[in-house]
Amino acid sequence: MQRDDFIAYQEATFARNGLSVSKEQGELLYRLTEQLIETNKTFNLTAITDEERIAELHMADCAMTAASFPESARVIDVGCGAGFPSLPLAILRPDLHITALDATQKKVQYVQRTADLLGLTNVHAICGRAEELAAKAEYRESFDVATARAVAALPVLCELCLPFVKVGGLFLAMKGKTAKEELALAKGAIQTLGGEEVFFCDTPLLGKSETFARAEIRIRKAAPCPSAYPRPYGKILKKPL
Repeated sequence: MQRDDFIAYQEATFARNGLSVSKEQGELLYRLTEQLIETNKTFNLTAITDEERIAELHMADCAMTAASFPESARVIDVGCGAGFPSLPLAILRPDLHITALDATQKKVQYVQRTADLLGLTNVHAICGRAEELAAKAEYRESFDVATARAVAALPVLCELCLPFVKVGGLFLAMKGKTAKEELALAKGAIQTLGGEEVFFCDTPLLGKSETFARAEIRIRKAAPCPSAYPRPYGKILKKPL
């Protein structure tokens, strides 16, 4: 797809979902898509390689969550993978200060290299395991928002993400068609880890010829996370809270 065609398709996709994108942002999203597709030829970043699907399932999906972040928030994207939602968020919300965290060094290098290429100075990518970094003073309960997309089931995610969130902050989980079931299973974890005030938003993503299930779960951090959490990852998986 040529540049102008992609930008026009991206604009139409955003408009279909009640979103808007400036010309500058549209250009950056196109360049991000180019970089993703080119890198994916030699390093598996995403199974979605069709440009229209990237515009829908990566860019628009992340954009639908962009308004949920408080102004100038300090954000950690846990398990950032190929940079979603970190990179689109950085383009659409330049006021945010985003830490993109992943345990795979090559993915972290890709995200930082791409952020630098696009001039996104509000993204800092780091390599590490969430359950280990969340125990360190410089990261623990120091972010306004923790977010995660396509990483793990919600009970597991709560233990990985809520320890990063300061009291009064948010854990924002981007989910698909199993969101309600996962939320029901995560009630105990949310309470144990200091969370409350769950907000559930089930808003489908409208593609050109298909509607995709998506949901946003926001959990308010009401109290400090007990020092025993997060546990080692093996224990989290074996016995979720």
